[in-house]
Amino acid sequence: MPRFDRLELDGPPPEDDFGGKPAAAADVRDEQHWLKQADRERRQGHHETALRMYSRALEDNKAVIAAWVGQVQMLVLLGEYPEAELWARKALEVFKNHPDLLAGRAQAFGRLGDKRQAMGACDQALSQPGESAYRWVVRGELMLINKESIDRHCFDKAAAADPDWLVQAEIGLLLMHHKQPAKALPRFRAAIEAEPESPFLWMKRADCERALGLADATAESLRRVLDLAPGHPEAKMALDAQTARRGSLLGKLLGLFGH
Repeated sequence: MPRFDRLELDGPPPEDDFGGKPAAAADVRDEQHWLKQADRERRQGHHETALRMYSRALEDNKAVIAAWVGQVQMLVLLGEYPEAELWARKALEVFKNHPDLLAGRAQAFGRLGDKRQAMGACDQALSQPGESAYRWVVRGELMLINKESIDRHCFDKAAAADPDWLVQAEIGLLLMHHKQPAKALPRFRAAIEAEPESPFLWMKRADCERALGLADATAESLRRVLDLAPGHPEAKMALDAQTARRGSLLGKLLGLFGH
C-alpha cells in the first residue's frame, strides 16, 4: 500500500466527538490548506489527486477526521475497495464508532460483495447520534445492491441532510457505477442546477445521456463541456465520435435510397 506507507495511527485520540482537534496553526500549508485542495479536486472529479491531498492533511494532523473519511471515500471512488475497508477499520480503532467511517467501511464491504458485513456496519453507522448525508448515501447503495426499492428514498434523505451539490453528483457517480443511468441523470441535473459552470458535471450528464441513447441531448451536453473547458479531450473525442457515427448512418441511409 504505497499511498499510505508514511501514515500511522499513533498518539492519543482526538478530544472532541467526531470533529477532530482544532488545528494549532500557523503554517500556510497546514492540514486545512490540504483539505481545501482536496475538496477543490474532488469537485472536479480528480479523485486520485484528492486522495493525495487528504493524505497530506493527515501527514500534518492525524486527528482530522474529515481527511480520514475523505480518504476512504476517494478509495471507494477509485475502485480500491480492500484499501478503503482497511483504512476505515484502522481509523475506527482511534475514532470509535464514528458514523461516517462506519459508513465508509460498509460501502467498501458492499462493493466487495460482503452484504452481511456491509449491512452490519451501515446499521451501526445509522444508529450513531446526529445526521450525515454519507450514511444515507451508503444505505441507498446497499438497498440498490440488495435490489430493494427504497434506494431513492435513502438518496433523497442524503440530499436533504446536505444540500451541497457534491452529494447529488456523487450519488450520480454511484448510480453510474451500478449501471443505472436513468437514475443517475436526475442527480447530475440537480447538481448542475446548483453549479451550472462545472465541466465535470456536464461531462457526467453526457455520459448518462449517451448510455440512455439520447443522442441530441448528449451532443448538447458535450458542447456545453467544450464551452466551459475548450479543448476538453474526453468531450471532444466523444463529440467527434458521435458526429462520425451520425455521418456514417446518414451515408448508409442515402445508399439505401440510391443517392
